[in-house]
Amino acid sequence: GDTAGCTFCHTSSEERCSTCHQRHQFNPAVARKSEQCKACHWGKDHRDWEAYDISIHGAVCQTNKWDPTQFDLSKKLAEADYVGPTCQYCHLRGGHHNVQRLSTVYTSMGMSNADRGAPLWKEKRDTWVSVCDDCHSPRFARENLQAMDEACKDAGLKYTETFKVAENLMLDGMGEPMPKDLAPDWSGQH
Repeated sequence: GDTAGCTFCHTSSEERCSTCHQRHQFNPAVARKSEQCKACHWGKDHRDWEAYDISIHGAVCQTNKWDPTQFDLSKKLAEADYVGPTCQYCHLRGGHHNVQRLSTVYTSMGMSNADRGAPLWKEKRDTWVSVCDDCHSPRFARENLQAMDEACKDAGLKYTETFKVAENLMLDGMGEPMPKDLAPDWSGQH
């Protein structure tokens, strides 16, 4: 399921312009709205939209997005002077179409325990800091990146602990599936 979910969005965005630009309204201004990313980047397996939407950047965007003096989406991203960054402003910086080029170290797919300070990630992290540097000081960007590293490390440890508890329950014969008489989960399944 995870692989199918990733493949559906990631291959379509690389192969079809309509993933971001909308088939019936092929307008760059529409593709520059953060909500376009929400089509794939939300929900239980991909919480990027929720994280952005409740962040200070997302709050600034949601509050001011209707004001063309604050967000002139008719301008190319390289020429934009937004009051706050949209997803596209940071991840498609300069107008290129490789979203992953300006992403930091991934935390999903088992990567949360990766050494995020490893030389392998140095160039990507330096580039990430340079994007934040458009509006913030390099020190501010590096401190926030470090804070995110620590949060991912802590979350990874909790994730690992949780699976160890579940494994021990199974070994003790207590890992029965959820009884059918309990309330269903978010998808309606028991």
